[in-house]
Amino acid sequence: MSQVTIDTNEVDIVIAAFNSDLTSFLEEWRPIFSRFHLIIVQDPDLKEGLKIPKGFDVDVYTKSDIEKFLSSSSSAAMFSGYSCRYFGYLVSKKKYIVSIDDDCSPAKDNNGDIVDIVTQHITNLKTPATPLFFNTLYDPYRKGADFVRGYPFSLRTGVPCVLSCGLWLNFADYDAPTQALKPELRNTRYVDAVMTVPKNSMMPMSGVNIAFDREIVGPSILPALKLTKEGKYRWETMEDIWCGLVVKVICDHLQLGVKTGIPYVWRNERGSAIDSLKKEWQGVKLMEELVPFFQTLKLSNDAVTAEACVMEMAAAIEKGIGGSRLELANAADNMVEWVKIRKEVESRVLG
Repeated sequence: MSQVTIDTNEVDIVIAAFNSDLTSFLEEWRPIFSRFHLIIVQDPDLKEGLKIPKGFDVDVYTKSDIEKFLSSSSSAAMFSGYSCRYFGYLVSKKKYIVSIDDDCSPAKDNNGDIVDIVTQHITNLKTPATPLFFNTLYDPYRKGADFVRGYPFSLRTGVPCVLSCGLWLNFADYDAPTQALKPELRNTRYVDAVMTVPKNSMMPMSGVNIAFDREIVGPSILPALKLTKEGKYRWETMEDIWCGLVVKVICDHLQLGVKTGIPYVWRNERGSAIDSLKKEWQGVKLMEELVPFFQTLKLSNDAVTAEACVMEMAAAIEKGIGGSRLELANAADNMVEWVKIRKEVESRVLG
């Protein structure tokens, strides 16, 4: 792995807490996380107080904290369930955010060594990405690798990488139908590689193990597609999928890079595939409509920042697929609301 300098003052680790006792989780991660500032956001639906061991530099945000930060209860509702992690992104002051859920443990690489997810994520973000031309040896900037024969020299400087999508051992990020049909399926392969997602290729993003450059692409890491049945139930597993479609279109437009591969985490099982299927099945169908829309979505030359792209994209969604589906129109409204909330919170946090 190419060595990069990691300033601990540049990194926040955001943890979405769905269990009240975080003792074992944080003790497992102590060798890595104790060097950094932690932002722990408690799922507003979790009633018990959090148990957090001593020795961490940590800020904890609960449902009441979220409501105090925001000017309206409807805004606070954006951060229910899995979307609570996005509130951590709002209040961070750091350039880089590493995000992980509390059902993840440290993974081991093929040599049996603990994977330092922070170091690898920041390495991914601090080295260029190559979305414009695929290098068949994956990451050409990694120690021991280079560009292959035929790779244009004019493209070898790459582009800035702003999003790093890590992977999972054990319980991979399969959808509910796959889990239900293959309940014994586990990911046991540790592939020691990083690759850039090519330009104009969509991807399913999981918010469980990611890192991003908050300063550049933060406005596009957002919760938007959330509700169905007149707002009574969450599409819990669609929130980060929608976010991934949004951020990839914006990165392609702004000539920014997205990487996937290492670092891995060991993901523990949680919940029932059948229960997940009840929440997911409409989202599974909806993806067949969403992907073609995002594949053909073009932003104007006037959209030169992530925030401007979000606003322009929201208008395009409202005019296009949002015209026939209320939940998509609501998602467009939530994107506009996100930009507003982000400005509101940043004025308080950074002002």
